[in-house]
Amino acid sequence: MFHGPRMSNLKFTLLTDGSSDQVLIRHLEWLVRQHVAPTFTIQSEWANLRPFHPKPTSLSERIQRAIEFYPGDLLFVHRDAEKQDPQLRHTEIADATMSLSSLLESLVAVVPVRMQEAWLLFDESAIRKAAGNPNGTIDLSLPSLTELERVAEPKEVLLCGLRTASGLTGRRLKKFPERAAARRVAEYIEDFSLLRRLNAFQKLESDISAEVRRRGWAENPRDATG
Repeated sequence: MFHGPRMSNLKFTLLTDGSSDQVLIRHLEWLVRQHVAPTFTIQSEWANLRPFHPKPTSLSERIQRAIEFYPGDLLFVHRDAEKQDPQLRHTEIADATMSLSSLLESLVAVVPVRMQEAWLLFDESAIRKAAGNPNGTIDLSLPSLTELERVAEPKEVLLCGLRTASGLTGRRLKKFPERAAARRVAEYIEDFSLLRRLNAFQKLESDISAEVRRRGWAENPRDATG
């Protein structure tokens, strides 16, 4: 069962659409840290459901497995909006958890507009570092921050940016591990505050802030317990 944090530890679990989406843990760690009391130690874990046989298929089944096998204080459920209205994804997640209320005390939906890769395109320096060529100067043709939520294929834009940033050509470029590099981008981002200009990120932060306040995690645990 998901429960309140003891002493000063807060653990959250992230359930994602796919394995590559686990990079969102970096965004969530940063956001949670902005709102919980500084006395908390934050731990995070990705709910890896790939080894399960039979594999859970429905969203409700996947959430239930995450609760059972990756327990924590807060569960994040990720669904890319892609071409759908983001509110439909929020409703989908809420409907999937209706029957699980006795097992789940804290849940926040993570719904990037389009795909999560759009939330990596704002940091050119991180992309260059992930590509292994931090001092490169080739123009990466990245979208502006105001355009991020309108990029049709952010994953391909990110991969293209990484290939360009690598500075490689010919056979060396063909061997460039672009998908592995894409997973490293978030590791090089220290500050996600620029994303606060995006509606979907604003919604996520607002929901995290509300949940943190509701659970009393914004207060000093010693003060809260007397």
